[in-house]
Amino acid sequence: MAEDSVVGSTDLTVKRPKEEEENGLSASTVSTETAGNKESDYISTVIPGWFSEISPMWPGEAHSLKVEKILFQGKSEYQNVMVFQSSTYGTVLVLDGVIQLTERDECAYQEMITHLPLCSIPNPKKVLVIGGGDGGVLREVSRHSSVEQIDICEIDKMVVDVSKQFFPHVAVGYEDPRVTLHIGDGVAFLKAVPEGTYDAVIVDSSDPIGPAQELFEKPFFASVAKALRPGGVLCTQAESIWLHMHIIEDIVANCRQIFKGSVNYAWTTVPTYPSGVIGFMLCSTVGPPVDFKHPVNSIDLSDSCNKSKGPLKFYNPEIHTAAFCLPSFAKKVIDSKAK
Repeated sequence: MAEDSVVGSTDLTVKRPKEEEENGLSASTVSTETAGNKESDYISTVIPGWFSEISPMWPGEAHSLKVEKILFQGKSEYQNVMVFQSSTYGTVLVLDGVIQLTERDECAYQEMITHLPLCSIPNPKKVLVIGGGDGGVLREVSRHSSVEQIDICEIDKMVVDVSKQFFPHVAVGYEDPRVTLHIGDGVAFLKAVPEGTYDAVIVDSSDPIGPAQELFEKPFFASVAKALRPGGVLCTQAESIWLHMHIIEDIVANCRQIFKGSVNYAWTTVPTYPSGVIGFMLCSTVGPPVDFKHPVNSIDLSDSCNKSKGPLKFYNPEIHTAAFCLPSFAKKVIDSKAK
């Protein structure tokens, strides 16, 4: 990028011309804090007029979006929250300096994390979403007419409120009468769930650093398995094959110890996520066999449930099967954990 790029510097806040400040492009550094009030390694900035995500989760590189206008900045009990209008990806939601979704490419994540598990089992009725406060997963779950109960446990109410205000086409999922919102910790919520309650659990988590670390460890997966019926399914965010094979290796190993049905890794492309790729871990409990690679439950796009949500933009049965085809370097590592 030219002069208005983010460059490597310890002083990332610069003065902006007055006319740019009036247009909502005043320079600001969005820093985060970790436990003990220590500044984290996340440095994401709007400087000058660009948002750049720089993270220890993808060292040595960054992704930048040009900012047209900052729409919201706030700090909840848990994290910094920012919404801005970008030049090319529409409205963007950022939590603690990390892009969570953009209007343009959110479909590739929301549709895949939802329909990969729900289209792999017949007639899912009870679904739990952990995280996903923006409502996008809810929107996709509600496309399934067989579903009777949708619970969501989101720790940060500000994420829910901000999404309803700035991403109504995503947060439309909250309008479904089958949805019950629980504001609180997902780990604690799962521990209190009676055994065999859900047909599917979808974990829309952030990266495995800080509080989200628990969502990638064996005790959490054991709680999920307990909450699922026989042959029930889990789908959880599972990082990028280009950047995080060491993390994926650990996730696969943990899941194979807990889930005795099927365990598979799938992936999709999301341009505004690190490396443009994000993966999912799909697991099933012992019971009716689940073949994740071949969907058995189609979405009836003609029913009223789907008409109100708009058409699917990314998911289809062909891309469902293709999502499980891995490049050789990733396949070698993941398959080695099956032994």
